[in-house]
Amino acid sequence: MKPRDTVIQQEDAARIHEILTRFLGDSGAGEALLIDRGGPLLAMDGVAQALDAVSISALAAAAFSSTAAMAQLLGETEFTVLIHEGTKRSIHVSTVDAEAILLAIFDERTTVGMVRLFASEASRAVGAVLGVARARPKPQGEFAAPLNAAESRPAWTPPY
Repeated sequence: MKPRDTVIQQEDAARIHEILTRFLGDSGAGEALLIDRGGPLLAMDGVAQALDAVSISALAAAAFSSTAAMAQLLGETEFTVLIHEGTKRSIHVSTVDAEAILLAIFDERTTVGMVRLFASEASRAVGAVLGVARARPKPQGEFAAPLNAAESRPAWTPPY
């Protein structure tokens, strides 16, 4: 897995928030999560009802990646959309770009078709924002590199 070093600046985050908010309004979905394909949550919008977004992000990224083997058996590079339908709530996961996916959680107040239609539009818009962020020169200096061993020591150690 290649390291992800995209820097999402404040204006990128504001634009992504705007896109996700519009997506939720247009599609009728309740929550939208922008997820790095490695599993970390990049952005989230909507009415999270006791949602463990970190776990859902990691599991969705893993599920999306695991279907690549099935896609290859069918001669496809990957499946670009996954839908998990529940009795009360459902999940729609779709490709944003090579490094990100969009997850929408929705219920009976909308349809898979509405979510799919507007997810495609939102994915393109978010992908454009991420493309600009990735193309931007990377910061230089002390915050530009990963922490070294001395810097990554535990912040707290248990008293025993």
